[in-house]
Amino acid sequence: MNYWLYAFLVIALTLSAQAQQTSTSSFVRDNYQKTEYKIPMRDGTKLHTTVYVPKDASKTTTYPFLMQRTCYSVAPYGADAYPAQLGPSQTLMRDKFIFVYQDVRGRWASEGTWTNMTPTVTDQQPAVAAKGKKKASVPISTTAIDESSDTYDTIDWLLKNVPNNNGRVGQWGISYPGFYTAASLPNAHPALKAASPQAPVSDFFFDDFHHNGAFIQAYLFTFPVFGVQHPEPTTKPWYNDQMIKTGSNDGFQWQYDLGPLKNADKYYKDNFYWQETVNHPNYDEFWQKRSIIPHLKNVRPAVMTVGGWFDAEDLYGPLNIYKTVEKNNPNTYNTLVMGPFGHGRWSRETGHTLHSNIYFGDSIATFYQRNIEAKFFTHFLKGAGDGKTGLPEAYLFNTGRNEWKTFDKWPVADTPKMQFFLMSDGTLANNRTMNTTNNLFSEFISDPMKPVPYTEDITTTQGFTPFNYMSEDQRFAGRRPDVLTFQTDVLTEDMTLGGEIMAKLKVSTTGTDADWVVKLIDVYPPNEPNHPYMPNKNITLGNYQQMVRSEAMRGRFRNSFEKPEPFKAGEITDVNFRLQDVLHTFKKGHRVMIQVQSTWFPLIDRNPQKYVDNIYKADAADFQKATHRVYDNSVIEVQVLK
Repeated sequence: MNYWLYAFLVIALTLSAQAQQTSTSSFVRDNYQKTEYKIPMRDGTKLHTTVYVPKDASKTTTYPFLMQRTCYSVAPYGADAYPAQLGPSQTLMRDKFIFVYQDVRGRWASEGTWTNMTPTVTDQQPAVAAKGKKKASVPISTTAIDESSDTYDTIDWLLKNVPNNNGRVGQWGISYPGFYTAASLPNAHPALKAASPQAPVSDFFFDDFHHNGAFIQAYLFTFPVFGVQHPEPTTKPWYNDQMIKTGSNDGFQWQYDLGPLKNADKYYKDNFYWQETVNHPNYDEFWQKRSIIPHLKNVRPAVMTVGGWFDAEDLYGPLNIYKTVEKNNPNTYNTLVMGPFGHGRWSRETGHTLHSNIYFGDSIATFYQRNIEAKFFTHFLKGAGDGKTGLPEAYLFNTGRNEWKTFDKWPVADTPKMQFFLMSDGTLANNRTMNTTNNLFSEFISDPMKPVPYTEDITTTQGFTPFNYMSEDQRFAGRRPDVLTFQTDVLTEDMTLGGEIMAKLKVSTTGTDADWVVKLIDVYPPNEPNHPYMPNKNITLGNYQQMVRSEAMRGRFRNSFEKPEPFKAGEITDVNFRLQDVLHTFKKGHRVMIQVQSTWFPLIDRNPQKYVDNIYKADAADFQKATHRVYDNSVIEVQVLK
């Protein structure tokens, strides 16, 4: 395996379009002048910052800043090394902005100490006051540092030291850079007029590394990138020595053979982020203070949050950041965009837009870039900036009809909810006539030693992060005895699910712990024709079971993510959790299906099914079979659009 590939994968997956591109674009070189700076923060730490200024900038032709802050490198480094593209899109690059890229503290060419998901300091004061005000007279403690303060100090320096700017700043970023964009919103610099967190990480206990507390074991290969400090600023990867050399192309088998997670210590004993993860199995202060969600108050910049309905990494982030900004800041310009994309794929045009085997149309990324993203930044950075962008509150793609829809509120107000009951005869009933005292149930044996795979595509199981499974065919899973399947009759008319989904399960287990995975699936008719762009010629869309939405819940956290508790063997127990939002039309002739299972390997780690205080430290002897029951009064509650 080529372990330098990991560095490339990190950058590619965050889609920082400029990073690691050493080929020179004639447009960029011909139209922009590159300068590298070391910008001092209020505590004296200097952050490496690259600035590309349009060559025609002058006192009479000024430009706004458009900035990305990243932990994934602002390469290529060197005053004469130019990237192939600048900015979020070709459209904005050619419209010309002063593009700014910055290595965050402790990463690559910047000074300082690296912290994952830097906690926000809520009681700090800016070290530099707004124009016309006196500088803060009280020295700022070096502990009062966060991503908002670093962004503030960077903007203030840029305004004063880069000539021919128009005094306005925008910020964008995808994935981790999306977090840095969201983290700039508390205590924002007055010149920050527009921010677009895209596929933003918001909380590592619910995004990326965990889902509802279940560890995303598919991320195990990423820890060297996030858990090794570099001794000094560098332009080369410094973490390669910790890269796991599996000697296999089968990631499922390697993860299985690894055994309990405690065995990862032989690779990551000195990896600080792995040790932090192992030692904080619950949603304690360590994770809580790293969430950006509670700090999204008094937001002044305009916000456009962007996500993909099939984003395997950060679906929780964009939906919850948008909703939180909307709730806490009713007078702030705040919009949501969700497209038919995997992680960050709206930033590059692929022509035919596919995810896994599903085709959604042509040039959808270009439509987004030109008609949504460019309008947002141009209005607030070059235009009137009064919020009259012509864009809706929510611009969302219906993944069943393959069309963009606009909404003036999301979720839609006063939307009727439908309840699908998980019946013991395998039906998914939307009205319930059974006697509630019968306690009918479906059951299966869950064996951690024979876990349900999350994908059939072995080639993806050793990638940096998962991708295609979010819309993958689920027939392979539904045919297993340890996966419960419930489906409606063939639909006689279209049904559009639009909004939030709640799983309200009534379950029991012979063990004392269990995970619960719920998948919402669109079952195609048996005569569904293949589209012309099928990437996998061995797949037929007839009877295809397209996963539309899915989520895992670690059962020990059913009542509290801070204080886990075991199940009582044999006792009927409520397990309620939210699947992320959906906008999908199940067409006439299709069926709605729900699958329920307890293993999803190696996407999530295996639950021993015997309660232990810390699953990361569980022994092999702790893993045991258990019989799980799902009772007929279990409900999947969804919003239905008319």
